[in-house]
Amino acid sequence: MSEARSAATLIVNADDFGRSPEINRAIIRAHRQGALTSASLMIAGDAADEAVELARQNPTLAVGLHVVAVDGPAVLPPDRIPRLVDASGRFPDAPIPLGLRYAFSRGARRELAAEIAAQFERFAATGLTLSHVDSHQHMHMHPVVFDLVLERAREFGARGIRVVRDDLRLSWQYDRAGAFAKLIATAVFALLAVRCRRGCRRSGLAMPRRTYGFLHSGRMSEAYVLFVLRHLPKIDAEIYFHPTEGQRVAGLGPNPAELAVLLSAEVRRAIEARQLQLGRYIDMSAGEIRSETWRGRQTRVPNATRWLASK
Repeated sequence: MSEARSAATLIVNADDFGRSPEINRAIIRAHRQGALTSASLMIAGDAADEAVELARQNPTLAVGLHVVAVDGPAVLPPDRIPRLVDASGRFPDAPIPLGLRYAFSRGARRELAAEIAAQFERFAATGLTLSHVDSHQHMHMHPVVFDLVLERAREFGARGIRVVRDDLRLSWQYDRAGAFAKLIATAVFALLAVRCRRGCRRSGLAMPRRTYGFLHSGRMSEAYVLFVLRHLPKIDAEIYFHPTEGQRVAGLGPNPAELAVLLSAEVRRAIEARQLQLGRYIDMSAGEIRSETWRGRQTRVPNATRWLASK
């Protein structure tokens, strides 16, 4: 293995940990039996307590905070953040109106700051190590939200932040469906990423140079993931999924087919063939693969061949 490849880390992450028992079971199964290395916890999710207990039982699963600032449950009660949530305490599934509110309403920004702080504090109360930070629908890349998240990420000791930067050309090569929508989405997030990456560099937080999953969210098929793995450059990268053992409930997931991908023997063989270095944000932030025990079997975080062979 070349020095460049041994220093590059591939994170395989699952979002929405704690959203439902079906998602929790899928994440733990994908970690124990498949290629999953980390998960992002929706700390106020309906099954968050169960997810925390499962994470404690599986300490090799890196766990980050999946900040919710749109389309999901808040930690604070509705009377503390009335500009942000409905009477049941949920953010609406309305990223553009909420984004405008965060940008132009001083009161909304104050409430948002309090809510984000509360989400970090509740995560810290679990006793879990904070691996990384990302967010539902990538709302953390909104400039106002990102500044608040970055401040708390530093305060609470996060190792890294997901900065969305998918590979448009690779996505087009695989599938031209929705080409214009992919172009617009990529352009918007590329602009947002410039500022986010500067903030991460100043703060010393790790960030993958590429994130795969954004342009195929909720439909990460085995064929697409194999295509990505075949073309993956020798850089730090993250591939993220929305697995579940339940039914598919929305176009963006969760999707039981994505659990099948994480458990796929073909995906395992592709990872082994490329000698990809599976890891977590803690490994990426170190600049090299750190020496430590993995699953109680290794004296260093293994490359994919050794890790998958050990299962």
